[in-house]
Amino acid sequence: MVVATGFFDGVHTGHRLVIRQLVEAAAVRGDESMVVTFWPHPRNVLQKEARSLRLLTTLAEKKRMLMDLGVDKVEVLRFTKDFSMMTTEEYLRMLINDYGASAILVGYDNRMGCDAKDADQVGRTAEMLGLEVIRTDMVPSSKGYAVSSTKIRQCLEEGDVEDASAMLGYEYSLQGVVVAGNRLGRTLGFPTANMQLYEPLKLVPGNGVYFVRVNTVGRSLYGMCNIGLRPTVSAGNSRTIETNIFDFDEDIYGLDLEITFIRKIRDEIRFASLEDLKAQLARDKCNCESLH
Repeated sequence: MVVATGFFDGVHTGHRLVIRQLVEAAAVRGDESMVVTFWPHPRNVLQKEARSLRLLTTLAEKKRMLMDLGVDKVEVLRFTKDFSMMTTEEYLRMLINDYGASAILVGYDNRMGCDAKDADQVGRTAEMLGLEVIRTDMVPSSKGYAVSSTKIRQCLEEGDVEDASAMLGYEYSLQGVVVAGNRLGRTLGFPTANMQLYEPLKLVPGNGVYFVRVNTVGRSLYGMCNIGLRPTVSAGNSRTIETNIFDFDEDIYGLDLEITFIRKIRDEIRFASLEDLKAQLARDKCNCESLH
């Protein structure tokens, strides 16, 4: 096995460079390519303040993306406090003994084991154990900083879905089921599909109105999605994800819904009246329709 290891949240453009090198290296050697990843996220296990860390990909999404990139096998290890106490040498020996690792990819910031100071130390330990080390470079974003899952989460939380998508290499999306709402949107002429996420740990972009692509009942449509506390019509105690699907008026309660974020249109704001809200929704729809 030629092995790459890490959490790979988002399987972003930096990860994809690693995976491309992994698959190519395995093909040259006539070996199989393997990704060893973890679940749950180490920060959710080790840092109390990060227990609610939101993720860019569910475990199923991550595995599917890695396999779609040509990886032969994806192994998911349960991350626990005991597991986190493995040293670099212990972890690498496990990869050799349990998975037949003969070569390992080491990224510019790839650290494995509780005693790993940096990627160079990991590389030296791997070579000492007889592993071939394949080094990978940093992938910069269009703005010059390193592409990272942390930076992508920050962009999404700020509503910058375009920069996030550029770093991911694909447009960010949410998947869930349509649940009942208060039907206020229908009375305003903008019926909405309220989404309940399938994965509670999936990161939801920052509050605001977004131009989105919608997949439901086997169709791909456009719409506008409001994420937030609905300050005009509610006490604002809980966040909702509501999508008005353009030119669509079918009953989809209980059905699957996927929304893909294209661009943020505006921040969420409180209106003085429902009439003001209705007028703004009409303007939002015009803004969205001008983008496709």
